[in-house]
This record gives sequence, structure tokens and C-alpha cells, in this order.
Amino acid sequence: MAERASGGENEKLASAEALQRLEERAYAALDALAARTDVDAEMLHFIAQSGGAATRRAVAASATASPDTNLLLAEDSDSDVRGELARKIGRLFPGLLEEEQKRLRNTTVMVLQKLARDEAASVRAILTEEIKGLDCVPYAIIKQLANDSNPLVAAPLLEFSPRLDDRTLIEIVVANRATGVLQAVARRKGLSENVCDAVASTLDVGAVAELLANTSAVIRTKTLDRIISNAADVSEWHGSLVVRAELSPSAIKRIAVFVVSAYIEVLASRAGLDKSTQKYLHRRLEERRKTETAPAMPEWVAAPGKPCADSLSEAFVAEAIEGCQRDVVVRALSAAAKTDEAAVRKILESG
Repeated sequence: MAERASGGENEKLASAEALQRLEERAYAALDALAARTDVDAEMLHFIAQSGGAATRRAVAASATASPDTNLLLAEDSDSDVRGELARKIGRLFPGLLEEEQKRLRNTTVMVLQKLARDEAASVRAILTEEIKGLDCVPYAIIKQLANDSNPLVAAPLLEFSPRLDDRTLIEIVVANRATGVLQAVARRKGLSENVCDAVASTLDVGAVAELLANTSAVIRTKTLDRIISNAADVSEWHGSLVVRAELSPSAIKRIAVFVVSAYIEVLASRAGLDKSTQKYLHRRLEERRKTETAPAMPEWVAAPGKPCADSLSEAFVAEAIEGCQRDVVVRALSAAAKTDEAAVRKILESG
């Protein structure tokens, strides 16, 4: 009896294994079929209904899949399938609008709407990355995604979408204090004065830094004055602030009060400065240089012939650079690289 039971069990195992192999071959065949470019839309729809995850991803990526198939896959249980669909729809959407009939065009818009509401942020992020530069996507979808709670989803549209007007951007800035969102708006090309005002009013360190670095942003004098009033203790703003073209003589003098000597030199090199401002900057530069003490030098820097690379730190070199201590920097790099100072100077002078 035991032998019969054992034999029966082996037969069941053999049958299960055979079915598994058949199933694997069937899925492999569907995968190969879905990847072909000469399969008609009806067959792709059938494959999307009956294939495994890999097959459905292939159909989702297929440019020949019908809008109805895309709509089906927009509700797929696999987020990778939906992500692949989002990538394709964003890429093909303009052409689909031109070629499809009204019903099919509406179906395609429905696919976009479903993807814009997808529970997976990764899917929504793929979609926004693909549609960020399009001007044909319905405004409601763009606005919804631009207000997404995940900055990774909203940022591409906030920075690039031509569908977002100043009013919408200001509403988003006022309502959302997430640094990633504010920075995306601040990087937007051709940013208007009103939007610049809204970004600057947040005094978010990262966002204002991006705003100052955005040379195409039109910043009012009043807005710059507000930034300058809060900039003394925010070193992240100083580098971009001193090169802004809109700086008035009074603004330049205010900035020179708190920036390091290297930045005062940048201010002093500006074209068109009046003599009064030039004199002020030169005087301020001398005063600043006196207060910028060199960082404490290790013995190997102070005493020639006693290099000790083990005592060199990145912080030490950074402080020396910030204090414009060129000789100290040269000797530090010479010790660290175990090479002569002349070679280091030649490299630095080469740019």
C-alpha cells in the first residue's frame, strides 16, 4: 500500500511539473509575441488580458496597442506595468491626439487621468517626467500633478510645464512649503517678478539659492532688498547674490558688509560702478582682509621640509581657500600629493 501511495504521489508531482513547464513556455511565447512590432491591436489586447506581468509590460510599451488596451493596463495590478504605460503615453500623446478619432482620443485622455491618480508615486513620477514639456495635455491633469504631495512627482512640471501660469504657480508656492517644490519653481526659466516675489517671501534657503542662481528670473529691486536683509547668515546665497545683474549701488554696499573678501572682489570688478561705490568696496576689501585670519597651520605647513600628509584635512584646505591663503593651499596640496610646490602652482595657474 505504501508503494502505491508513493507511486501515486510521484505521478502527481510529475503532472504538476509538466503543467508548470507548459505554463512557462506559454508565457515565454506570449512575451515574444508582445515584443513584436507587427502584431495587430486585437492580438495585443488579448495578450494583455491573458499574459503574465512581463507580457503585460511589453504590451504597455507597445506603440501599436490600442487606447482600449492602454485603458485596461492603466488599472493593472503591477505598478511596473503601469509605469511602462505612463512612459509610453507621455511620449506618444501628442501624436495620438492628432491621429485618433474623437472616441479614441477621449479614451487616451482617460488613460492619462488614471495614471495621474495612480496610487504608486513612482508611476506618477514617470508620467510627469514624460509630459513636463507638453502643451497639449489637459490643464486639469497638469494642475493635479503639479499639486501632488510628492515633490518628485510635482517638480518636473513646476520647473518645465508650459501649461502652468503665474497664478497657479503662486498658489502652489503659497500653499506648499516643501523645499523640493519651491526649488523647482525657482529654477523655472523666465520666472516673472510676481512668482519671484512669492518664492523669495518664503525665505527657504534652498529655494532662494535657486532663485538667485536663475539668471533668467526677473527679480524686483524690492525683492532683492528683502533677500539681502536676510542674507548675512546664509552663506548659500552669497555666491549667486554678488553676481546678480540687478544690484543697485546701495545693494552692493550692503552686501559688502557681510560677504568674504573674495566676493567683495567680485563686486568691485563689476562694470559701470560709480567712483563712490568703488572707493567704498576697496576700503571694505582692505578691512575684510584684516579680519580674515589664516587658519591655524599645522607644523608641516609652517615649517618647510617637514611635510606630514596625515595631518591634512579637507576642512583645513577649505578654510585656507575661503581665506584666500594661496601659499597655504599650495603647501597643503604639495604635502598631500607628495610633490613639489612648483608643480602644484603650475597646475593651479593652468585653470
